[in-house]
Amino acid sequence: MGAARRQKENKIVRIGGASGFWGDSSVAAPQLVASGQIDYLVFDYLAELTMSILAAARMKKPELGYATDFVTVAMKSVLKDVVARGIRVVSNAGGVNPEGCAEALRALAKELGVEVKIAVVTGDDVMPLLPELRQAQPPVAELQSGAPLPAKVVTANAYLGAAPIKAALDAGAQIVITGRCVDSAVTLGVLMHEFGWTPQDLDQLAGASLAGHIIECGCQGTGGLHTDWQDVPDWAHIGYPIVECAADGSFSVTKPKGTGGLIAPQCVAEQLLYEIHDPAAYLLPDVVCDFTQVQLTQTDPEHVHVSGARGRAPTGSYKVSATYLDGFKTSAQLTIVGFDAAAKARRTGEAILTRVGDLLKAQGLAPFSATNLEVLGAESSYGPLANPAVLQTREAILRLTARHPDKAALQLLASEVAPAGTSWAPGSTGFGGRPGVSPLIRQYAFLLDKARLSPSVTLDGRAISVPNSPPAPDNKAQAAIKTEVFATTEASAPISGEMVEVPLIRLAWARSGDKGDTSNIGVIARKPEWLPLLRQQLTEARVAQHLAHLMSGHKVTRYELPGIHAFNFVCEQALGGGGMASLRNDSLGKGMGQILLALPVRVPANWGVQA
Repeated sequence: MGAARRQKENKIVRIGGASGFWGDSSVAAPQLVASGQIDYLVFDYLAELTMSILAAARMKKPELGYATDFVTVAMKSVLKDVVARGIRVVSNAGGVNPEGCAEALRALAKELGVEVKIAVVTGDDVMPLLPELRQAQPPVAELQSGAPLPAKVVTANAYLGAAPIKAALDAGAQIVITGRCVDSAVTLGVLMHEFGWTPQDLDQLAGASLAGHIIECGCQGTGGLHTDWQDVPDWAHIGYPIVECAADGSFSVTKPKGTGGLIAPQCVAEQLLYEIHDPAAYLLPDVVCDFTQVQLTQTDPEHVHVSGARGRAPTGSYKVSATYLDGFKTSAQLTIVGFDAAAKARRTGEAILTRVGDLLKAQGLAPFSATNLEVLGAESSYGPLANPAVLQTREAILRLTARHPDKAALQLLASEVAPAGTSWAPGSTGFGGRPGVSPLIRQYAFLLDKARLSPSVTLDGRAISVPNSPPAPDNKAQAAIKTEVFATTEASAPISGEMVEVPLIRLAWARSGDKGDTSNIGVIARKPEWLPLLRQQLTEARVAQHLAHLMSGHKVTRYELPGIHAFNFVCEQALGGGGMASLRNDSLGKGMGQILLALPVRVPANWGVQA
């Protein structure tokens, strides 16, 4: 074996994840840079709806349209140290104006007296193609509903892959700014550059994509949102995630030394399952990932080793995330204090909606398109599963939300909330001012042939070539390899004798998230031998029944990940439209995992599980 090959195989690339969304903590980048434990710093800023917010900002001021915090907060705090330490940076903060973001960063560098090579990735904007796509045959169809392309599209951006990022780094860029790309691509592009992987190295691409997925949501990989939250120390100083990546696609998850948080297999497993669909076919532009046989190993208190991801050839399509206008929306809150607070709150909300309904009719306006009345503090999100005792709470928050095609109708609703403070329930308070009315923006996802787009890279104004992907290995051959390598035997705890009923949380960890109007709930067995019992009782039908009050579609699909002793439940039409289209307080389904953890499960009494 040659020295160069040995050096490559022994090489470790260390990447810190400094942002999970636009608005993540300002402590992340300085903490990771100061740790001395990273070679690269990557940022993920772009949720689907963030793109429409950025598009609106650019319409008001053409120089905007990017995640300004990346420049004014994150990079301002670390740019000098990044340059001095030779740390390279990749971020999708460019939004709908990557060039504008780069210009702002160049101005900052000049102000700070440092020189830095900045590359910009563009080509994700699909808006110029929309007139042509409206005439396409077969017609464009939304991925979940099959609906045609909307009339009032605000943004349309393809999820680009990692190849342009690799090309930028290969060309010597110290900082790479992209528009819309897959969240994990900022990490995958780094590792393709460092290890020289080609599009044919599918298993390595899958492993690196998983590394990116683990760190793309900030502290969610280091104890954030953990089911056993009480076991996670020092929340105030929680460590942001670092992945230490090897040439074979495996990696270890850690965090800066001396920080809070928890590095443990269950924390990594919760993030692995977060916001994915079929774990055997996680579709990305560069690779189709199979995470079903991933292994998580605690190698020391500060490291979890992750291996076993497998890859297949990618599809010929990009996923496009579009947003469009669909009327207007408002939401108002009012606090009710005292005896029977929940009942008073509900009656107050019903009275407001009745009064405003009468006013709309009198003014010749149509009824609301939809309304939602919630009593926060009285387990509204649990529906029929709510604990009756909470109805005796002595403090509750009335939350009213409505949508309507006419802004004036919602302004009328907004004006009729404050009068409740002197009209009806005793203890009404905490109004907080008249709520605003905002455009209701819906998401629309569709597929686009990759040949229709040409991602491009410029490095300080100079065009950089982005090579076309060569043919990938045969899918069937890849599947056969995986089947042979991952034949496993499952151990199970004996199920016999007296049975007792316990909540699912005693047997499993769980986390939930959203993709449009779909919620996914990852459930991980606390002990591998408990998985067969969970498989038996945690059926698709039972999960759908438990969550029926939240789901208009009632369709649940269960996927299994035997490598981490887990299931992923994909719940369709579960979020009231999802995102800004939803009228719910929990529009992103973050609480659905917690609700599922209350599901009663029967276990043998001799297992010693606490009821």
